[in-house]
Amino acid sequence: MSVLPSVAHLSEGQTIPALLRRNAVEYGDLPALTSLDEADRPTLSWAEFRHEIAIVSLALADLGLRPRDRMLIMAPSSPDHLIVDLAAVHRGAIPCTAYATLSPDQIRYVARHSAAPVVVLQGTAELDRWAQVLDDLPALRRIVMIDEAAIPAGDDRFVSLAALRRRGAELHAADPEAFERSWAGIQPHDPLSMIYTSGTTGEPKGVVLSHQSAIHEAYAVHSVHGSPMHLSNIAYLPLAHVAEREVSIYMPIVHAGHVHTLADPTGIAAALPKVRPQGLFAVPRVWEKMTAALKTMLAAAPEDRRKTLLDASELLLRGYKAREAGEEVPPELAEQIAEADRNVMAPVRQLLGLDRLLFCSSGAAALPVEVLYFMAGLGVEIHEVWGLSETTGAVTTNSAEAFRAGTVGRPVPDTEVKIAEDGELLVRGPLVFLGYLAEDGTIEPATDSDGWFATGDIGTISDGFVKITDRKKELIITSGGKNIAPTRLEGLLSEHPLIGQAVAIGDGRPYVTALIVLDDEILPGWAKARGIEVTDIAALAEHPVVREEIESAVASANARLARVEQIKRYRVLPRAWTPESGEVTPTLKLKRRVIASRYADDIEALYQAV
Repeated sequence: MSVLPSVAHLSEGQTIPALLRRNAVEYGDLPALTSLDEADRPTLSWAEFRHEIAIVSLALADLGLRPRDRMLIMAPSSPDHLIVDLAAVHRGAIPCTAYATLSPDQIRYVARHSAAPVVVLQGTAELDRWAQVLDDLPALRRIVMIDEAAIPAGDDRFVSLAALRRRGAELHAADPEAFERSWAGIQPHDPLSMIYTSGTTGEPKGVVLSHQSAIHEAYAVHSVHGSPMHLSNIAYLPLAHVAEREVSIYMPIVHAGHVHTLADPTGIAAALPKVRPQGLFAVPRVWEKMTAALKTMLAAAPEDRRKTLLDASELLLRGYKAREAGEEVPPELAEQIAEADRNVMAPVRQLLGLDRLLFCSSGAAALPVEVLYFMAGLGVEIHEVWGLSETTGAVTTNSAEAFRAGTVGRPVPDTEVKIAEDGELLVRGPLVFLGYLAEDGTIEPATDSDGWFATGDIGTISDGFVKITDRKKELIITSGGKNIAPTRLEGLLSEHPLIGQAVAIGDGRPYVTALIVLDDEILPGWAKARGIEVTDIAALAEHPVVREEIESAVASANARLARVEQIKRYRVLPRAWTPESGEVTPTLKLKRRVIASRYADDIEALYQAV
């Protein structure tokens, strides 16, 4: 059991609609929602935000959305996205954001499986994907388009969000109490939302979360980090991701925060100085790209400035590592660190928009320790977390008071983690989801008789700190009988900025090999800085200088591996892996079966006699 104080009393009896009403009453004039994409769209206060939710909720009811119905959304992060999501929640319906990268076949699967009678789409790009399957969805009755101009002529299934708002306003004016009555019966253990898993090992599953699990997660995480009310953040990752839903929908409601929506995740670096958020969640690839960009800037700085920055970074990192080891930082060193931070690093953080951060975190995959340490040297301490869709987000987290690099921290309050006989991590507590959506619309629990959920992750626990070593279904067992964790190898390779993705091969084989994919965003700039004029990624993949750098990266990874784990041969592939190309999920997890099938010839070639 977690040694942290319980927060169960804070979340007891709470629902998302009840907390939204509290915010509108107690914090009605405070900012709730700002669009970074629409300069002329005013910030919504909490009172205004709730009013928008109310009128859309009434209109969705008029459209035929009923309690327990599922409603799919495919749209980028925006105020409209949050409003329609929470409008469905107030109906007692179950909103579910689908990744914008889903293929038509994948859309058909989730739409048919969810039996959603209403879907909400952003515009033409989303409609193009759905148009191919709309007539093959027997449960679908209405399609709400956020962009009215994208509505096809002559199809009465379509309605614009603007028209929905107008209808809702009429209904609200006619019966001002109808909205309050609509959500009054919602209970903490009722469904709140649904997330479809990535489908790395089969068909996606519909993970159904409850009001209680989402609210408890918000209180638990904030209690660990000592976060204040009214925290500001940027919602830029897909809202189909459990972490972004928790960080940008539920936590801001629980703590009356201020969310800034950003439709294009690649714009996060430019958005940071504008918002200067107090909270920031990012997947490892975002932190890796930020680190690579900062290292490039550092390398281009004048020698005296570079030395000043490096000296300051070294001081901050010494203090960080001392605290990591549980040691007290000597007063003289603490004074030097404070001076270096104030005079050197604080201005850098301000320039980057990271100067107001109260806490930042990383999850969804392992964060390379080198990235963690580099950012700590800048004065940005990233707290690595671990969780799943099925646990409503973070089960464990590092914190400013208790952290260890290479681990995902300790369990949050009221949550238990233990290891099964085969090394699988089991979780029990109020964060665990209601269950998976069945095809008949019922919810099937996924815990054992004692309430434990089997996560599928393999790990260890030392002094309460959890370390993830692999996925249960992804362990490599070589023909010599050696068990190898591929994610560790892949993580070591991906520490190099030129390597975007890597997959380790070796199950049933005599030795380990790897397929390597170059980072198509960083590679051209890296090459240009070395006088290479080639810009085509496929051509760069064959360039001798690039090949030499990748060889060095593989050698560096191998130096930290046991002999049986070392990568004996590898192949650099000529193009990136994306959700659209099919080798990775929308959360950039490797689809190992797809990769093994698609690159079977390349893999076989790695095991041919040299």
